[in-house]
Amino acid sequence: MVFLSLSSSPKSGSATSARILSQIISRLSSIPNVIPPERLKTADFPGFYEAVMTKMEDPFEQLLDGLNPPVNAIIGDVELRWPIGVGNRRNIPVAASWTMSASFFLMLHHLNLLVQNRHLSVDFSDVGDGHIGQIPGISSSQLIVLQTVIHVNDRRVLQLALQCISKVPKAQYLLLPTVQEVEVEAIKSLEAIFSFPIFTIGPAIAYLELEQSYSTTANSSLDYLNWLDSQPAKSVLYISFGGFVSVSGAQMDEIAAALKITGICFIWVARGEASRLKEKCSDGGLVVPWCDQLKVLSHSSIGGFWSHCGWNSTQEAVFAGVPMLTFPLFLDQVPNSRQIVEEWKNGWELKRSEVGSEVFLAKEEIAEVLKGFMDLESRKEVRERAEELKDICHLAIAKGGSSDLNLEAFIRSISSVGQE
Repeated sequence: MVFLSLSSSPKSGSATSARILSQIISRLSSIPNVIPPERLKTADFPGFYEAVMTKMEDPFEQLLDGLNPPVNAIIGDVELRWPIGVGNRRNIPVAASWTMSASFFLMLHHLNLLVQNRHLSVDFSDVGDGHIGQIPGISSSQLIVLQTVIHVNDRRVLQLALQCISKVPKAQYLLLPTVQEVEVEAIKSLEAIFSFPIFTIGPAIAYLELEQSYSTTANSSLDYLNWLDSQPAKSVLYISFGGFVSVSGAQMDEIAAALKITGICFIWVARGEASRLKEKCSDGGLVVPWCDQLKVLSHSSIGGFWSHCGWNSTQEAVFAGVPMLTFPLFLDQVPNSRQIVEEWKNGWELKRSEVGSEVFLAKEEIAEVLKGFMDLESRKEVRERAEELKDICHLAIAKGGSSDLNLEAFIRSISSVGQE
């Protein structure tokens, strides 16, 4: 959530568009942590999700009441649900900021319409073949994926997500963290749906921080970067399944055993299980609780990324030009995986009989896939496509690129609020 107090239009020039946006934020303020501790547990994601939507609005409005100068504009995460209503009540323009792909937003928008028009029940109990019609900008295979998303995810989470989506038409802008050139049809469809401006400003990742150098003498936690420096080009598999929903401990053990079988060099971010898994893995890699993911993916020694396909991770892999082995666990990760494998063609899928279920993959099965994925010749076309997408992404954020121009246009528009 960002709220802006703008006294004058920002100057462009030598500063990049991303830096300009940071310059117009005049101060940082916070609200108390009002989320009940029991809702912060991974096992209760629906409870956490609902608490964010219901517990934060009042303290945020109290914060707004005490600000001087008053807020001119709000940039609010769509999944908070309440920023658009707050802005409308106070006559403050709101830019709804989506944090996932344009394609997934379009899917949920269409799903919300089906529920509102009573073509689908609120609990999705009648979802089946033929219930979800064609969506402009969405392929038939993605429609099948949407049905999978409905079947394997908590229905309460989807219901809450649709409540958030239903608020967006009352916003004044929509910000999408994607590159226009990689989701062309979905963006065209959204532009035809909404009457307000839509700005693609992706990738919404910390690529400016790559300009900063690192020193392992100053920070011993960055030793993994020195280790990567010692590895051959494109020889290391990077593994991370995100920080919220993950796989079972037993499945992690099978992954560790598979890595030992293959002898593949790897760096694995395993968070709370890092210490335990270090003992189970071979000496051919690193198991760490955390790393600077974009720096790692951008390193020349990285040859592949085994990922849960969260949108941030997907953007970072595209930016770095790294092929992906997809292992979706939850919500938008399912269509992201399909987009990577079938549309962008910059990755492989580690297939399971049912995404999101407790299907157990044995170490032998995992090892066979990993060997093929890390063999440079067997995935030559995927590797070349990953490089093509990297070029598209870098052109978009360069001066005069689509994301650069869109960000500048958004800043000019929202900076002019109250000055006419």
